[in-house]
Amino acid sequence: MMTNFESLSNAGDEPLLVFGGPYSNLGATRAMQVAAHGLGIPPERVICTGDVVAYCAEPEQTVALIRDWGIRVIAGNCEQQLAAGGADCGCGFEEGSACDLLAKGWYPFASARISDASRNWMKQLPDTLRFTYAGVSFLVIHGGVAQTNKFIFASDTDQLAAEHKAAGADIVIAGHSGLPFVSKVGDRLWFNPGVIGMPANDGATTVWYGLISSTAEGLLFETRHLAYDHQCAAAALRRSGHANGYARTLLTGLWPSLDILPEPERAATGKRLKQQRLKLKTRARAVLLAG
Repeated sequence: MMTNFESLSNAGDEPLLVFGGPYSNLGATRAMQVAAHGLGIPPERVICTGDVVAYCAEPEQTVALIRDWGIRVIAGNCEQQLAAGGADCGCGFEEGSACDLLAKGWYPFASARISDASRNWMKQLPDTLRFTYAGVSFLVIHGGVAQTNKFIFASDTDQLAAEHKAAGADIVIAGHSGLPFVSKVGDRLWFNPGVIGMPANDGATTVWYGLISSTAEGLLFETRHLAYDHQCAAAALRRSGHANGYARTLLTGLWPSLDILPEPERAATGKRLKQQRLKLKTRARAVLLAG
């Protein structure tokens, strides 16, 4: 596993913006860039947890925007597979499952539209990112610490504990699962800011990102909604015809398949997620306060 130790450790304590899964959704990615600018957060303080390319209709254009933006990006399984010329997305879906069948539609569409230049850019992306912020150590991963395509959800408390033990950091920032959450793991923290390319299966068309801020009391972790022109994104998907199930998701906020979800997350389908705020006292190392 390649690890990238970046200069964020020496960049001061200004806020960080983190998000996952642009998923070839150009409109949502543009909205995320506009939001970052509005918050006064420069590109070097923005982190993407991977899967720039996936379900939606504008893969090459989305990669171009991310590259031009100049933010920090780690490789998701989609970047790894596209860079290697893989035959599928590498998500590890069970053969014949709904997710597997859906991937057989969107992955070939995306792969056929990604340029050699974009594949070369993907080859150079780090698998992980380590840095220190406000005196606290961070590890950014896509899915699991040692397995890029590992799905980890808030209800998987045993798995969260095992993964965090392997991380060697106070805070893990992760993506891949598509659902935002902030979870205490012993005296440490797991932060999944969610994804911007698809809704969170909660019946809302908004998507999700995260903010990390240094305050007088310690670190503040927030999950936030992001609105964008979802109708335009859905129309582009319908015109392409390669992923109508995901076009419906953009309009309804509900996933076309629940295959990957544990029972607690499956039972929460259609229930609106609330934005979260969680404070972490840093002086005594990872003591959680009321958010």
